[in-house]
Amino acid sequence: MMKRVIFWPLFFTCQLIALALVSWHLLAQYHFAYPVGYKLLHLDKHIADFAPQNRYKDDFEWTTPAEHWRLFGEISDAVQASGKGLREISYHLKNGETTALMHEAEIIHLQDVANLIDVFYVTGTMCLLVWIGLIFFAHHQKLKLPPVKKVLLGFLAGFAAITTIVLIIGPTEVFYWFHVQVFPDGHQWFFYYQDSLMTTLMKAPDIFAFIATLLLLLLIALWSASLYGMNRLLRFTPQQQSNTKARKR
Repeated sequence: MMKRVIFWPLFFTCQLIALALVSWHLLAQYHFAYPVGYKLLHLDKHIADFAPQNRYKDDFEWTTPAEHWRLFGEISDAVQASGKGLREISYHLKNGETTALMHEAEIIHLQDVANLIDVFYVTGTMCLLVWIGLIFFAHHQKLKLPPVKKVLLGFLAGFAAITTIVLIIGPTEVFYWFHVQVFPDGHQWFFYYQDSLMTTLMKAPDIFAFIATLLLLLLIALWSASLYGMNRLLRFTPQQQSNTKARKR
């Protein structure tokens, strides 16, 4: 009873959160494949359309795709480093001089994002350690992994339920609700393209959908591989399980 109600739900929850962190960390090393998303989402055209309309910054329409990739990479690195370096991110003006990419409200928002990522790393690391500990415990106790088909059906049912709820409420409404819940009151998190080169650079929220897709695909791959590995590791014969029970007596 305890295994069904407590152990395995805790086991798989820690596994999912831990692998979500691993997926995030791996993609962050490659700046979430921004150059690929840049081409797929036609960000060059988007920047060319909205950069001249910016009410705070000038000349961004003269920057090159290579500079756009560099700027996104620096933003990605900064939020991964607790916000260090956000104020130093700059681009080249038409006359060759440099100027800060973001104004104060954008920097504050990205610092909030960096703080949230820090919490994610702490939570994910704790879940990873607990998950590893539970794997050792299950192996030592000769606990057999639940049938893979049952595990897959459970996760598919959970994923389908969450997807259905999001679609019923509306992805945009869920996106806004999430931001209201996780970011401090009074801190701006919504920016019009005309007010933010950061938002223009990312064509937000389109780039987030691209990144979320990559994260989901990598998470599925890692989760499937880990499930296969655990199934082999925790595959015990009835004789082995009987021997374990006998030793406990």
